[in-house]
Amino acid sequence: MSEKTQPVHRRVIILGSGPAGLTAAIYSARAYLEPLLISGDEPGGQLTLTTDVENYPGYPEGIQGPDMMEDFRAQAERFNTEFQSGHVQSVDLSGTPFRLQLESRSDTISCDSLIVATGASAKWLGLESESALRGRGVSACATCDGFFFRDKEVAVVGGGDTAMEEALFLTKFASKVYVIHRREELRASQFMQQRAFSNEKIGFVWDSAVVDVLSADGEAVDGLQLRNVKTETQRELRVDGVFVAIGHKPNTDLFRGQLELDELGYIDVKPGSTYTSVEGVFACGDAADKEYRQAVTAAGTGCMAAIDAERWLTEQES
Repeated sequence: MSEKTQPVHRRVIILGSGPAGLTAAIYSARAYLEPLLISGDEPGGQLTLTTDVENYPGYPEGIQGPDMMEDFRAQAERFNTEFQSGHVQSVDLSGTPFRLQLESRSDTISCDSLIVATGASAKWLGLESESALRGRGVSACATCDGFFFRDKEVAVVGGGDTAMEEALFLTKFASKVYVIHRREELRASQFMQQRAFSNEKIGFVWDSAVVDVLSADGEAVDGLQLRNVKTETQRELRVDGVFVAIGHKPNTDLFRGQLELDELGYIDVKPGSTYTSVEGVFACGDAADKEYRQAVTAAGTGCMAAIDAERWLTEQES
């Protein structure tokens, strides 16, 4: 008869392996908290979908997103962070220790404190060509990738405030920015609409949906195939890049009913900290940030979460 294994228990468990989660791992490991990091469905987070990263300090020549995440992971491993692949199916935050059920395990694991760094996912159009060309002219972040389209023509898909912000930012680089929207009027606030309409670099393509992202060689975007939703006619629009700006969805469904979330699903944290509505649970990165969504800000809040968790654990032990 085989010996029964002991349930896994850690002082700190971190959910997510993007910049926030890996930074939290580095700091908590250096504080001798021996963290266990569960990588999730997308190890490395959204940066693994990004080619050139040129706006993160410390990489003067830029770096590929996946390579950057490898650097983060190597640093966390150097300080003896333990990694577990897969994702969590359910959590019980009703009392300590907190309990987590992993898809890859039959037993539950537990922890004294939990750092949530599950990130957010950009909403996409769902086209095969869009997926194939991500990082090759298709992006969901103008702040990340706009620089690469200097003096080129690009398109932004969407009609809300996010789309207008992306379009306005892109005018700093692109020679022309087309806003493609399914309706004949924008959903953005009047202030953002006025700013966009008054910018001579921005043009609007109304009542139109993207049905295909065009590429001659599969390595770069050549244009878009558009369908007029009223007349059903189709036409091509020549652009060098397309930015999908139809929103982000925080990866927080796991915590509904257990942590306080805002109306969009982002985890509520106390001002100036990463404390959530449950003592001992901390949130960082894009799971709690609907404003900036940058690698450097995610890493910063990952640092905060580790420090907050260490201080909280110390208080419980004193």
